[in-house]
Amino acid sequence: MKTSVLVVGGGLAGTSAALFLAWRGVDVTLVEKHPGSSPHPRAVGFNARVGELLRAVGLEGELPVSRMTKGFGVRRVRAESLVGKKFDETFWTPPAQLSDIEYSPSKGVGVAQDKMEPLLRDKARELGADIRMSTRMLEFAQDDEGVTAIVQGDGEPYEIRAGYLIAADGHRSPVREQLGITRTGRGFMHTSRSVLFRAPLQEYLKDGIGQFVIDGVGFLTTYGDGRWVLMLDDREYTEPELRQKIVQAIGRDDLEIEIITTGRWTISAAVADQFSAGRIFLAGDAAHTLPPSRGGFGANVGIEDAHNLAWKLAAVIGGESRPSLLDTYDAERRPVATLCHQQIFARNDGHNRDGEPEDAPLIDNNAMHFGVLYRSDAVLGAGPELPPAQLPEQWNGQPGTRAPHVWIEPGKSTVDLFQRGWVLVADHPQWEEAAGQAGVQYERVEQLDVFGLSAKGASLVRPDGYVAWRSTDLPDDPTGTLKNAFSSSSAGTR
Repeated sequence: MKTSVLVVGGGLAGTSAALFLAWRGVDVTLVEKHPGSSPHPRAVGFNARVGELLRAVGLEGELPVSRMTKGFGVRRVRAESLVGKKFDETFWTPPAQLSDIEYSPSKGVGVAQDKMEPLLRDKARELGADIRMSTRMLEFAQDDEGVTAIVQGDGEPYEIRAGYLIAADGHRSPVREQLGITRTGRGFMHTSRSVLFRAPLQEYLKDGIGQFVIDGVGFLTTYGDGRWVLMLDDREYTEPELRQKIVQAIGRDDLEIEIITTGRWTISAAVADQFSAGRIFLAGDAAHTLPPSRGGFGANVGIEDAHNLAWKLAAVIGGESRPSLLDTYDAERRPVATLCHQQIFARNDGHNRDGEPEDAPLIDNNAMHFGVLYRSDAVLGAGPELPPAQLPEQWNGQPGTRAPHVWIEPGKSTVDLFQRGWVLVADHPQWEEAAGQAGVQYERVEQLDVFGLSAKGASLVRPDGYVAWRSTDLPDDPTGTLKNAFSSSSAGTR
């Protein structure tokens, strides 16, 4: 069989890639060796930037809003037990200054990974993605024209011929290993045991604390849906021992406790030294293994990888852009993963027991979610002198950053104008004429100051909602200037 894009791996990054590609009309096939999601919930809570991406494809309204406290993320304390005495609270990053600035039309999403993945799968299928569970890729090879994979489901192995392959096959990534792509980072840190259980403990979450470091026991946290996980030292435990540990962590023995499953987790940190090789691209944990953190730098970053890559593949496959556009995936996303790796170890987030803290300035959480900077050939005017991330109001519409949010009418944000195609934001008839000549969608926005523009300026926004270029004022030849900027930043064929 033939497909434009083959995605290997049906976790959050892979399923998101299939969803975003299908939403853009790309013929995509996904293969996943497991029959469904892991019984362990794993990631829980997705940031508002991911909420924006799900808003665009029509999923946001189906998902519960995150319980995360504004400006503080998930609160963590050291305690003698869940019901016992609480000691010092761990501030993993300086508490954000309360501000009237609203960064997004979306909110964080409060759902566990094992509930999120089926929602993404169902939506991807609805949009036309071919998703094949219980199907393993046995081997693959690429040439100048595409990638050939041998896969196997319940029957005999068969061949899939694809234009491109996205490897979202986990932190051990057989695809990455076969390509010989090395990784850099802290590496192996430690191994933990876990027990997932259900118990009626909702009353202990009223003060906004959701993570507990229990003295002499381990780390206890909630998934917000009645399920809790207790992380323990790495050894074998009998069921009575597990129940004893759970009771000790809770601090009372009169509750009904249902043990759901147990797990063994290797905590490591590494970023691939390249995110692509020919027609093959790494995404999610295959590209960057980032320890769980209250900054949400694991699953969220993987979903954003998929989003960045999807519009570029769609543009190249559709003939709108030259293949060189795909080189910007590594240039844009790998520095973000490296920055996240740095920030995890710069913060007091429980991982520095495995080594010295990273000596780096702490970056505000909103800056990490909404203000990372892309430097690549798909951006004009993002120089090396600029910082890797800042708050959106500090960027003020800087090319290479996410286009800022501002309400343009009740219920409609500037963010809602983007993600389908290239958009020129301006409020001047000459720019409207230029957009028509360049084949770019024109959107009239009166609040140009948040884009760093004068009344005669314009910003060109990419299909992923990032500013590719801007002219702060009206040039002598708006049409020619825009055409040149569009051709350069999109690797356009038009």
